[in-house]
Amino acid sequence: MADGMAQEKTRGGNGMVIAGASVGTVFEWYDFYLYGSLAGFITLHFFSGVNETTGYIFALLAFAAGFAVRPFGALVFGRLGDLWGRKNTFLVTMLLMGLSTFAVGLLPGYDQIGVAAPVLLIIMRLIQGLALGGEYGGAATYVAEHAPPGKRGLYTSWIQTTATLGLFLSLVVILLVRTLLGEEVFRAWAWRIPFLVSALLLGVSLWIRLKLNESPVFQKMIDEGTTSKKPLTESFGQWSNLKLVFLALAGLTAGQAVVWYTGQFYALFFLEKMLKLDGALANTLVAFALILGVPFFVVFGWLSDKIGRKPIIMLGCLLAALTYFPIFKALTAAANPALAAATASSPVTVIADPAGCAFQFDPVGKTAFTSSCDVAKSALATAGVSYANQAAPAGTLAVVKVGDVEVPSLDGASLSKTEFAAAKTAWTKTLAAELSRAGYPAKADSALVNKPAVVGLLFLLMFYVTMVYGPIAAALVEMFPARIRYTSMSLPYHIGNGWFGGFLPTTAFAMVAATGNIYYGLWYPIVIAAVTVVVGVFFVKEMRGANIDD
Repeated sequence: MADGMAQEKTRGGNGMVIAGASVGTVFEWYDFYLYGSLAGFITLHFFSGVNETTGYIFALLAFAAGFAVRPFGALVFGRLGDLWGRKNTFLVTMLLMGLSTFAVGLLPGYDQIGVAAPVLLIIMRLIQGLALGGEYGGAATYVAEHAPPGKRGLYTSWIQTTATLGLFLSLVVILLVRTLLGEEVFRAWAWRIPFLVSALLLGVSLWIRLKLNESPVFQKMIDEGTTSKKPLTESFGQWSNLKLVFLALAGLTAGQAVVWYTGQFYALFFLEKMLKLDGALANTLVAFALILGVPFFVVFGWLSDKIGRKPIIMLGCLLAALTYFPIFKALTAAANPALAAATASSPVTVIADPAGCAFQFDPVGKTAFTSSCDVAKSALATAGVSYANQAAPAGTLAVVKVGDVEVPSLDGASLSKTEFAAAKTAWTKTLAAELSRAGYPAKADSALVNKPAVVGLLFLLMFYVTMVYGPIAAALVEMFPARIRYTSMSLPYHIGNGWFGGFLPTTAFAMVAATGNIYYGLWYPIVIAAVTVVVGVFFVKEMRGANIDD
């Protein structure tokens, strides 16, 4: 009893220690999400040797590369965390993250060193991903192992705020630099400044982390000699624990991940790329929604201590799956009402021979995409216009139908490169004039944006994020034994968030590019969230209040 009271006192007096862990994690997420917030500028400077659609997909793939290696970072650093300690491990991950982010700000572009530029960029992203793969499990485990009984969800929910606060911090820094230096300077070189600022944040974060003490649960295992000697084998070589890893992935983290990335990253991408909203305005509106939403991480973390982790996470996934389509359609009407009106009154259809339509992804920049179908779809994708597909007889020239008006496309197969470029430019102007006549705007008019409505819809997406993400750390910590907790919980978390979530922008954009429907990419998070609801409801056990000291 005396030992328990002493441990309770130790845990209860560690509020500042837990706050320090959270602040350090905010800075690490800031580093990681700068890339996503600046994907358009990354495309311009590092992938300028390929066509626009390919370049943007490549930029998103480089973004996803950091997510792809997160499970491997979870294995490497999760093992070290169970062998070496929680505190020491996330000191290493922070140092790797900060240095690689700073390096991105110094990398020369494609016009200076050619293909070496994107290669070096991707290497930096891989290092970031490995580091982040070891960060979250350590921070969540560390905080949970300090939390007093009955407040584990509340305490770990502060860690859950760090990803959103990191994204918010990145948006604020970007907006400040854009505002102070102007769009032209920002586009030319000042986009590098937010990456270079990470050096200052790294210094502050390391200072905070060095002042922390080791987790009391891990320290107790060291004192008693009960730490795991082979955490990887115990975590994944024994079916009793491996089964829990699979359930944590399919029944919790996969759905949580796609809801998280849809509500924060894909929403921003949708506003800028699909709805053609001014970048600074889109960042500002998303930032306001993040501010409104952040407190609900703590609310749902606290609530999970009262009613359980699973009901809240399942409800969040279910609501997302059921309402994403109407929310994003409402977002279109609020952010770009002219586009919504034109789409309703003068829908666009591409009538083409399916055999003449290619998926316009060219990794080496050598394919011209000269067929009449490809010319039509490329122009519409660049203009941000959603369209339907209609099959035409084999060998016929593709036609773009805007409302009741038909615009025959251009077949450049028999033209030289120079002739094709000139003809395509002229034809694109013809199409643009017809789209403009039908009411399709070249970009969203900032004065017509219903800003309160956009923020409200973004907040609703953010609300779902807080439901699924607020309780997730406590849920994962409680599923696994202390001796292999860092390793076991890190892998399903980072497969879910690194693969299912991290590849969401790339996959959704590719789905949109292939179909022409700006909403089609939403099927990706909807299906995964629905699968998580089924698996979670029927197979995942509620572990609220479980003993995590053993």
